Amino acid sequence: METYGKILLIAMPAFLALVLFEKWYGWRRGKDTLRHMDTVSSLASGVTNVTKDVLGLSVVLLTYEWMVTHFAIIHIRSSIWLYIIAFFALDLTGYLVHRINHEYNFFWNAHIIHHSSEDFNLACALRQNISIFVRLFTIFLLPAALLGVPGKVIAIVGPLHLFAQFWYHTQHINRMGFLEKIIVTPSHHRVHHAINKEYLDKNYGQIFIFWDKWFGTFQAELPEVVPVYGITRPVQTWNPVKINFMHMGLLMKDAWKTKNTKDKFRIWFMPTGWRPEDVVDKHPVHKISDVYAFEKYETATNHTFAGWIWAQMVILLLMVSYLFGNIANIGSPGMFIYGAFILLYVYAMTELMDRNRYAWIWETLKVGMGIGLLVYYGDWFGLSKHFAAGNAVMITYFLLSIVATFYFAFAGDNKVAGADASMLS
Repeated sequence: METYGKILLIAMPAFLALVLFEKWYGWRRGKDTLRHMDTVSSLASGVTNVTKDVLGLSVVLLTYEWMVTHFAIIHIRSSIWLYIIAFFALDLTGYLVHRINHEYNFFWNAHIIHHSSEDFNLACALRQNISIFVRLFTIFLLPAALLGVPGKVIAIVGPLHLFAQFWYHTQHINRMGFLEKIIVTPSHHRVHHAINKEYLDKNYGQIFIFWDKWFGTFQAELPEVVPVYGITRPVQTWNPVKINFMHMGLLMKDAWKTKNTKDKFRIWFMPTGWRPEDVVDKHPVHKISDVYAFEKYETATNHTFAGWIWAQMVILLLMVSYLFGNIANIGSPGMFIYGAFILLYVYAMTELMDRNRYAWIWETLKVGMGIGLLVYYGDWFGLSKHFAAGNAVMITYFLLSIVATFYFAFAGDNKVAGADASMLS
């Protein structure tokens, strides 16, 4: 927990710097692939995911260590082969879990957030779930367990394997020659994120592309078929918390509303997107019929509003960095209370980005919780020990934040048509 938090203190600024570099590079080349609100939504999603992971808010039903203890046939002596085997085992597991997430209704809920952006860029790589509380697929690491690969090796290789999936979420790198036959490249992953019928449910590989070629799920990017990104049932929100649970919400509603008892049970494990016939007829949901003729989700944005949202995002990153850097000192239950505040912060910020008429309520709750914590603890989780004026700065921020939210919530035209066109990209 604490170690992962320390790793993220280095990784988060690096990822942010690369996202901003891609924004600058795209602007310089005349092909800007990052829109302001979409990018902030992606970054906010990343914050919720890493906060959940650092706090350890998930349960593993079958632990890897248990499998090693009970199933190991041999124990490979410490060498580079341990790490190579671990890396390949993690990649095969990643392929299988990724494929299951795409192909079954119940498991798609854990992955919808990653595909919810209608853009394709480095920022969308950070859209990761917070909806998984029970991890089910450790069993797919059985090959490594049979070879006796220690759990500590998996723990070291795991973050490296995850971070190595960041770079190929970009439209600025074209095909890469012979590497296209071995590893997942930006071209391969553009196909994976596309909703064109030619590309749907292809290229599940995470590092190596040969899994897809071996198991029949590979599709090359076609010069005549330009990828269109997103999901076929658009989420129509910047709020990553809502996105994380909206598919599950639809499944629960459909299971309740259908009159067919069989459908109430089988809906969970039918192919992703399947709905009972009687529910489809009575309760239709919007689905893209022509991928080349739909408008990307956008909300009213001008330079002032975009500047405020980016300022909120920077402050959020500073707050979560403080949590990760001081988690041992904050301890329990403080770190979980802090995590709840981060979640509320993201919810309030992204509701304002959606120009939701009730965004001021969520902001009031956030500010109320923040000031309440300051009063209760007499400090912001030990901040004054590092920065004497820390409490005064926090109070000033909370007051400024709620005033700004009320201003943006009630002043001006909140419709897309009222946006400054120059800020839509």
